[in-house]
Amino acid sequence: MMLTELLASVARTARLGPVHVDASWDDVTAAPGEPRQMLRSRRPPRLFGYGDLEVLVRRCRQVRLVTVRTWTETVELPTHTRAFPGEPTEADVVAALDRSGCPWEVDAAHTFDGRRGLRVPATSALFVFAVPATGEPRLHSMGLPDNGHRCPAAT
Repeated sequence: MMLTELLASVARTARLGPVHVDASWDDVTAAPGEPRQMLRSRRPPRLFGYGDLEVLVRRCRQVRLVTVRTWTETVELPTHTRAFPGEPTEADVVAALDRSGCPWEVDAAHTFDGRRGLRVPATSALFVFAVPATGEPRLHSMGLPDNGHRCPAAT
């Protein structure tokens, strides 16, 4: 499986293995184990990482945001034993989305000054591309956004 196929599947299903928005943090850490903490904050929200996968967790211990960084030379994900080549082209991502039957559209809010966004309406998955002055646009990141959740009030 190529990275573009995997990300098209994530965009279609809004899941990367046990990781998805609204997932219980206990369920996420049960599979690949404890992640590294990206920000040194003891107060929520807290950002954790597994290779190139970043997960934002709120006070209620639910996943609120999922991001796969793809701007690196290789992309490592906890759901796969091998690394993928990073920085796929926009054409390769679009082809993978089309092959998987995953409708997408240009996201005007994330398209400006050297950057272009594509969104999958069904899941709100967002692909952000770096658009160089010359050459092909390259995928910078893919994410599953927060769905507007608000943690219950602390007691």
